[in-house]
Amino acid sequence: MNAKKCLVLLIAGLLTLSLAACGAKKGGSMGSMSSMGSMSAEASTMTNEPKNAEEAAAMHKDLMAQEKAILSKNTELWEKVFMETDKGMILIEDGKNYGEYLLDTIESIKDQFTPEELKLLRSEGEKIRDIESKLTMLEEKFPSLSETSSEGDSSTSMPAEQSKTQQFPSFAGKDLDGNQVKSDKLFSGNAVTVVNFWFTTCNPCVGELAELDALNKELAKKGGTLIGVNTSTLDVDKAEISDAKDVLMKKGATYQNVYFDSNSEAGKFAANLLAYPTTYVVDRKGNIVGEPIVGAITEKKQAETLQKRIDQVLAADRG
Repeated sequence: MNAKKCLVLLIAGLLTLSLAACGAKKGGSMGSMSSMGSMSAEASTMTNEPKNAEEAAAMHKDLMAQEKAILSKNTELWEKVFMETDKGMILIEDGKNYGEYLLDTIESIKDQFTPEELKLLRSEGEKIRDIESKLTMLEEKFPSLSETSSEGDSSTSMPAEQSKTQQFPSFAGKDLDGNQVKSDKLFSGNAVTVVNFWFTTCNPCVGELAELDALNKELAKKGGTLIGVNTSTLDVDKAEISDAKDVLMKKGATYQNVYFDSNSEAGKFAANLLAYPTTYVVDRKGNIVGEPIVGAITEKKQAETLQKRIDQVLAADRG
């Protein structure tokens, strides 16, 4: 679907556990009846056409839940599929159906599964492909759905002081040149701070470095800044730090990148990210404003959402 264009989805143990918790064991006749009812509801969602935007939104939400439910089952098998790609990441190219990508990946490692497992994965992959096709159709007919998917909830249009307040976890780390960086000083010294999480082998992440550098220069004129957090460099991994510096240099990106202890609150926060690149907007008080922006800002919707969020924080800072 459109909101998944050029995203890199992280399949970590935490995700596996959280998805597994969504499922419930079925047993006896009641379980069978519940399952039949669920299958009927799913079939209805796939075949019905929404009459208006409200029905489309409800259908969109239901389809997303169906896809999540599929991935919450047989997690050991799905983990093999997800871990096939570099560092457990799935690169979804622009316009690529997510289900088609999964089916292609399953076929590339089919020797790792028994005939029964392969049959199951193919069947579930086809369901995801059909769900994705339906999601795309809905988003094309009702464009506001893709905007909601990429921008998060309605808090993006709310004043900063009315948004849900969550503190960005404090950290005491260093930049890639070894200079000390403390979050409280960083945030309080800037009207707005954009924090971009990335890693070196993430193509969409690397692809937006030049745009992020240009954004940082614009922010500097307005009393703001942008920092990068390359999650591969946490815990002072010297080889990864060297690789990150090399990539940044080749892309002409001069803005500050920081690292910190993976066992710190900020490190745990980073470990819970499910997608890369992910960008947060933080105000002078260290509050995260709005939902995270998932996906590269080379995508128009992500860029527009980020700019709106920045303008929102700057306006609030001016009082």
